[in-house]
Amino acid sequence: MRHPVDVFIGKVRDYAGSRPSAIAKLQVEGELMLTGTGLAGDEQAEQSYHGGPDRALCHYPREHYAWWAARFPEQASLFCAPAFGENLSTTGLTEQTVFIGDIFRWGDALIQVTQPRSPCFKLNFHFAISDMGAQMQASGKVGWLYRVIAAGRVATDAPLELASRLSDVSVYDAAAIAWYQPFDDAQYHRLLSAAGLSVSWTRTMQNRRIHGKIEDNSRRLWGK
Repeated sequence: MRHPVDVFIGKVRDYAGSRPSAIAKLQVEGELMLTGTGLAGDEQAEQSYHGGPDRALCHYPREHYAWWAARFPEQASLFCAPAFGENLSTTGLTEQTVFIGDIFRWGDALIQVTQPRSPCFKLNFHFAISDMGAQMQASGKVGWLYRVIAAGRVATDAPLELASRLSDVSVYDAAAIAWYQPFDDAQYHRLLSAAGLSVSWTRTMQNRRIHGKIEDNSRRLWGK
């Protein structure tokens, strides 16, 4: 199935009360170059947490925005693509229907799903909602990230097409295992077995298995 896609890129800029971020992106049209680290012209701040080979692109389902607008009616006008800093926006692809390891063809390039997007505290400042990162994580409406396995020319009029499915772990399943369930070694093993899982998530799940506990996510969600 072919999925038309809107494309967004952004530059790092300062936020009052927060650290620099490139979450504010603008829509682009036409042909673009996709490299191993993302779209030409796109930037990421704090690259130990954003960007890099396993997080070259961020994808967010456009249909989620109506849900967010209903949840926060006073900020409803904010909830439209690319409010969550996504590079790619589609309808018809969600966390339940996209799987870890999925390979999509986009123009001349191939991209692979590596992990759910891990919400962070910068969303709290971006939306002026004190716990937006935590609410996004709890909702399951988090989107996902890609690595680029074949760089090349892409275009805003080129659809995404699923080329290969390599695991039975949906993006929603991965989020549920990581964030919504108590410590469960068998589920961590299941997630670790998903082809294409990012290095950072592989490390996190393996560390949970080694130490028998879930790490503290307060710094990511609250900046503390």
